[in-house]
Amino acid sequence: MTAGSSAYEPSMRDRVRALVALATAGVGQVALTGTARAADAADAADAADAGDTLSVGAGETYVVATTTALGSLALAEGGTLAAPDGYGLTLTVDGVETGSVLTATLATDTTIAPGSYTGDLVLTVAEQNPATFAGVTFPLRQALYADADGVVAARSVTPALVGGTVTGSAAQGVRVTSTGEAFDGFYVAGGTYSITDTTIGLTGNGRCDFVGDGAAIVATGSGTRLVVDGVTVSNKGVERSGLVAEGGADVVVKNSSIQCLNGVLPSDYVPAGGADMLVVPWRLGISGNVRTTTLIGTGTRATYINSTIASETWGAFSTDSVSNARATAVNCTIRNLGDEGYGSFADGDVTERILGCTLDVGTYATIIGASNSTLYYGDSTREDVAQLNTDLELGLTEEELAALPVRSTTVDSGEFGVMWHGAGTLHITGGTVVTTAATTFLDKAVRATITVDGSEGAALDPGNGVVLQVMETDNPGSNDGVYTEPTDDPVKDDTWDVTAAHDTDTSAAFTDIALTGDFYNAMRTGRNMVLTFDASSVTGVLSASESRHAVATITSAEYAQLGHVTNTAQPVVNNGVLVTLTGGSRWTVTGTSYLSRLTLSADSSVTAPAGSTVTMTVDGEPTAIEPGGDYSGAIAVGVG
Repeated sequence: MTAGSSAYEPSMRDRVRALVALATAGVGQVALTGTARAADAADAADAADAGDTLSVGAGETYVVATTTALGSLALAEGGTLAAPDGYGLTLTVDGVETGSVLTATLATDTTIAPGSYTGDLVLTVAEQNPATFAGVTFPLRQALYADADGVVAARSVTPALVGGTVTGSAAQGVRVTSTGEAFDGFYVAGGTYSITDTTIGLTGNGRCDFVGDGAAIVATGSGTRLVVDGVTVSNKGVERSGLVAEGGADVVVKNSSIQCLNGVLPSDYVPAGGADMLVVPWRLGISGNVRTTTLIGTGTRATYINSTIASETWGAFSTDSVSNARATAVNCTIRNLGDEGYGSFADGDVTERILGCTLDVGTYATIIGASNSTLYYGDSTREDVAQLNTDLELGLTEEELAALPVRSTTVDSGEFGVMWHGAGTLHITGGTVVTTAATTFLDKAVRATITVDGSEGAALDPGNGVVLQVMETDNPGSNDGVYTEPTDDPVKDDTWDVTAAHDTDTSAAFTDIALTGDFYNAMRTGRNMVLTFDASSVTGVLSASESRHAVATITSAEYAQLGHVTNTAQPVVNNGVLVTLTGGSRWTVTGTSYLSRLTLSADSSVTAPAGSTVTMTVDGEPTAIEPGGDYSGAIAVGVG
């Protein structure tokens, strides 16, 4: 295939003849061994009409030298079909990639499974597309491979492209279907390419989503720009990802639907990391073996607009091991179809914007997994979307911009809102509403920075009554690790100042919002919780605490217990609680709260529920709470 236009016609004979001639360009003629005859490109096209049969018996190896079309294939158990060195072999039957299986659970190569295949068969010999991650090289196969020069026929399994039109810069109206393993739909590694009005359905296990081995769409490399518009992806399988953007690629997805369902793990698979990570680490408190979209690498950008991104469990909208990356979703639906999983994941130096989106998730709206991650939940205002169009070079026309309605972000989570197991920053603005069955903000012993501006209607609704939980991490650190609840009392660190804010502390600032819920700092080691309320009201307990899981020991079997704790308010040890009320804010105390600092502006107040009175002691001495007061020490605020 060249940069010119090439339409795929329904006539099998004509289609195969054209595709075979293109696919074999540069392959050369290699002698075949085995029981069947060699076939050149013309023979291959004729074979679809002639009904040629290839039979390979047990113990026989048949090397397919060039792309070959057949009417039937009989491959006995113990027989082998192979391609020349440096090439991969792919079987399509009636335009569907099929029969390919990984040679072992953690192998990178595929082979054609024994069996009888009939129909319009093509055995495509294509150059391998090697991709390396963590020292492991994966010889990728794909229906279409494109780079800066256009479509590379020698690396494309063109018989798997059914219908539509394909040129050197675009594919439109194409269908790609796979029932084999570790086969990609589209792989774009340079230049500018677009995929429109296309359907991709891949069923069967993939191998490694860090390189997109088994993904519907992959875009890789600095200078690569891919636009996906009106595309439907429906995948099912281990590591059978929907879209992988990596290595500095720039991807824009519009008006599309990408859905991935879990597959069946090999029975001998032992959970591992790196290139052999086929399941989500249970230490995140979730399960699953496929994430729908992934953004990887330095300078990579992926923007999803007016689209649906759905995963069964694990995760829908993910970043992993990134630097200077941008992940953006505007007016999208992001969901878990099962009862666990996350909506988005921010890992590393990434700015993640979720504007005007609906998140319907099982376990977490977002996980912040590494330092320097910045997350925004907000509205898809005309101004913000126009600015993104400029900053991210999205290429949206004036008509497209005008057609995007202004929406607020809504989160509905079966458990938590945002969880930090890496330091990062969250900003909530606009009319964002976060509704959770459990805690809204869950911080596991890292620096979490939170700002919530409720001036345009933003609201938080924690089902368990806890807005912010700061706690020691319950991550056991490895797949075979065990978390054991500490039973001893924390030891006071005299070098840690519990009355001052530190750069490493968790801080949350709320403006123009009414909050109902508790805030707990259950850290045993030095980390303060710094709370600021400006022109806001908060009703609840703000306190240092001791946290406890329902079970004292958590292994992989109890992964769902992670993050779920109860709190007992207790005096500060190394877990300072600093509360500032300003701009006429009011704290209504609902239970004894232990603080290390309390600062009030002259127009702010601390009160008790109707019919009760609020009391305070500082270092054991009864102390009146005065407007404009600033108190530090061992503070206990109670209700009498």
